[in-house]
Amino acid sequence: MNKLLEFAAANPYLVTGTTLMLIAVVAFEIRLRARAAFEVTVAEAVRMINNGAAVVDVREAAQFSAGHIVGAINIIPAELAKGEEGKIKKKRAVVVVCQSGGESIESARKLRADGFDGAFSLGGGLDAWQRENQLLISPKRGKA
Repeated sequence: MNKLLEFAAANPYLVTGTTLMLIAVVAFEIRLRARAAFEVTVAEAVRMINNGAAVVDVREAAQFSAGHIVGAINIIPAELAKGEEGKIKKKRAVVVVCQSGGESIESARKLRADGFDGAFSLGGGLDAWQRENQLLISPKRGKA
């Protein structure tokens, strides 16, 4: 123990840098684990949708019109903040979707805080959905 203290005293920048890196790694891991509790994969989302889950697309109306998951309803985050989630039944599972997954995780957290225990974010958003070659619908053009 004496040698460790002696080393730390002789190398304060090295010890400080190592400590900060350790804190950053632990914080990153905690953040990933917390996020995983709210995210589902594309395959899990498809299974949930097939079992009756609602799909809430939190992108802007123009993006939603360009292409969205079959049966999705468009509720932007500002409307969720105003309590407009009345379009969804509370006891129903909910898959929240955005373009890349960042906005939908916050919206899923908001829904959970409002009593929607079955609210999940689609990990990777519609980008991941399209990478998995899943269907998108456009009201103007039909299947995308």
